[in-house]
Formats: sequence, C-alpha cells, structure tokens
Amino acid sequence: MIELRYTSAPLRGAISTAMLGKPVLTVLRWQLAATAALALAGALVAGRHGALSALAGGFVSIAAGLAAALVASMGNAKSAGGIVLSALRAEAVKLGLAVLLLWIVLVNYSQAVVGALIAAFVITLLIFAMAFFVREY
Repeated sequence: MIELRYTSAPLRGAISTAMLGKPVLTVLRWQLAATAALALAGALVAGRHGALSALAGGFVSIAAGLAAALVASMGNAKSAGGIVLSALRAEAVKLGLAVLLLWIVLVNYSQAVVGALIAAFVITLLIFAMAFFVREY
C-alpha cells in the first residue's frame, strides 16, 4: 500500500511577503487605498462603469508593480552592473505587463471610461515609484 504524505516541496519557491519587503508592502497598501478612492470618484462622476474602469486601471498598475518587485527580488546581482541589469529587467517586466493588461482591459471592456482607467493607472503607478522613499525599518 502506498502512503501519501503532504510535502511542502512545491511551496519552497512560492511567493511570500518577506520577498517583497516593507517598502513594497507599504506602497501596495497606498495603491489599494488610492484605487478605492479613485473608484469611488469614478462612480460619482461616471457611474458604475467609471468605478469599474478606475478599479481596472489601479489593478493593472498594482499587478505590474508586484511583478516588477518580484523580478527585482529574484535577482542575485553581485556587482553594480548586475544591479542595474536587474533593475532594468524588472522595469521591462513592469512596462510589458502594464501594456498587455491595459490592452486586455480596453479590448474586452467596451464600456470602459478611458479617462478613469488611465487616471487610476497613472496615479497608482506614480505611487509605486514612492517605494524608493519608504524606509526599511
């Protein structure tokens, strides 16, 4: 008889909040709060589709930023050049994913309020840049 046991081996490479660090998690909270506020503003200005568009724009930016943070945290650079290449790789991932997700939203959501979508995207993207100013301690 074969005995099956649970093993955590597949989870060893899983994403954890420790990989992201305090600056990214702090900025993630700010982005979520800004997305909620922009969705409320979008709802007041343009109704349900304005709110959904703002949510989509915020979540596109959040997803792209998290992907960039994960790519940057996986880098194992030991020199200044390696650090620069790791940062450029993370930015390329963020840009590519953001363009892809924005395209998916705009193609599939015919009633998107483009102003709300782009405004939420840009504002949350700028908030992500503030991670540089958040202290680690």
